[in-house]
Amino acid sequence: MSVLESLRAVLHRPTENSLRTPLELRAPAGALPLVLRTMTVRDEQEWDDVRMRNADWLEPWESNDPMRHRLVTFPQWIAMQRRDERNGDAIVFVMVLDGAIIGQISLGAIFRGAMRTGIIGYWIDERYAGRGLTPLAVAMVCDWALQMPTGPRLHRMEIDLVPENERSRAVVRKVGARYEGVKKRYMYINGIWRDHESYSLLAEDAPQGFVRRLLSDTPSEKPHELS
Repeated sequence: MSVLESLRAVLHRPTENSLRTPLELRAPAGALPLVLRTMTVRDEQEWDDVRMRNADWLEPWESNDPMRHRLVTFPQWIAMQRRDERNGDAIVFVMVLDGAIIGQISLGAIFRGAMRTGIIGYWIDERYAGRGLTPLAVAMVCDWALQMPTGPRLHRMEIDLVPENERSRAVVRKVGARYEGVKKRYMYINGIWRDHESYSLLAEDAPQGFVRRLLSDTPSEKPHELS
């Protein structure tokens, strides 16, 4: 084996913190038949179609890196996802309903050690908004990341949103997330550094599972509805 091949083998070797992928999470009986699965290069055309159809719907909340001036191709992005999964840093799922991609949910900025925390981000096709699918996806990711042996066994999940994003705020309310305050100029959104409201979900908030709590309609102090 050449030196270059040896280096590649080391770089692609799973670590202690590696996330076990490919991964598929299915909503339980009694919920909408939502599936979350890790992405592949075969998703490119369908993912692009959904994003293009929802360009105006998603643009006000789009985040990007102001220091990155070179766009990456879809295959390059998938390769970056595989790297992040091996390193245990992040994971991206497509939201699938009846075999069609309807959105995306990610868990990033994963820290272990004394913090054991991560940040959730999501978007959904406008045609499927308001049906309880995004709260369900958040609850499914929380159950996997906080409680399942196959997940990173985190303690805290964070969701940050632009104050004007009422639909995203509705999601955090439905999953019973706790409001923690405002992060000033926290993220670069649509060309501007924007303040974000910060919400958290802790492992002990739902000992029986976040999906179960969501479906039982008792996430916190106030009742809620999935619609």
